[in-house]
Amino acid sequence: MFCVRIPASSANIGPGFDALAIALSVYNYVEVEVGPAEAPIQITVLGQGAGELPEDKDNLVFKALTRAFEHQGQEVPSLSLRLVNNIPIARGMGSSAAAIVGGLMAAQQLLEVPLSQEEMLKLALELEGHPDNISAALLGGLVISCGSDDKTHYFKTQLPNSLELVVAVPEFKLSTQAARDILPQTLTFEQAVFNLSRTALLTAGLLTNDLSVLPVALDDKLHQPYRSSLVPGMPEVFDVAKKAGALGVALSGAGPSVIAFTQQKTEAIGAAMQQAFKDHGVAAEIIITSPATQGAEILPELRVCTA
Repeated sequence: MFCVRIPASSANIGPGFDALAIALSVYNYVEVEVGPAEAPIQITVLGQGAGELPEDKDNLVFKALTRAFEHQGQEVPSLSLRLVNNIPIARGMGSSAAAIVGGLMAAQQLLEVPLSQEEMLKLALELEGHPDNISAALLGGLVISCGSDDKTHYFKTQLPNSLELVVAVPEFKLSTQAARDILPQTLTFEQAVFNLSRTALLTAGLLTNDLSVLPVALDDKLHQPYRSSLVPGMPEVFDVAKKAGALGVALSGAGPSVIAFTQQKTEAIGAAMQQAFKDHGVAAEIIITSPATQGAEILPELRVCTA
């Protein structure tokens, strides 16, 4: 019996579309117990997604675990999986990436020949479709990644200890596919240059722990202006967060969650964001967290994991 802990993640970070992601100190847990031979697979979902996510072989954690066994040419043993979810579902915080990485990490403990990190990233990319969230969930910290010829290339670094994150999580869901479908197929030359320059500035600032770049470096013209129509009050939420003291604000992943970067005044920033959403008829939960330095890991012993 063992337990896998997987962090949430926030992708894009403004201009870094499908390339940048931060692991967050909000966690899902996968508790695994090997049952007697021929016993049926048992899956229980607690917390986020309880009563909604499948508790059979269609569960994404189990699909990822199964894919790892198929890759290694092994049969999946009889298992009991207890999934304790704290990451909101379909809110732009990497819930699907956490499920995939959780399943692959669980498989790692059971396979006769463990997967290499490269194999894990390849299988995760196959299931998720883009490398940003899965890289952050697996590795932790800030991860810069890109896919090439079915391989994920990445660079991981840590963020300043003083950085705090305020996430406003609206009550409604937004699928990644819907958020991608609204994006244009082409960009103007000016838009491309705008995002390239901001992504370069943001990356340099984060790598050198210079957070003073955030007010400018988090600007984006590739996805956020288009997705704002899917998130009622998004421009106002950005504006009030900055006025309350945030260094910068971005849509978290595909949304609808909005993430603010700060070194102070987390409560005031969260209250302002929550009120701005409320003013547009949207209830929102506020999560105050910090970057997770450690990616997915096997806990040394089974802990009581509550959602």
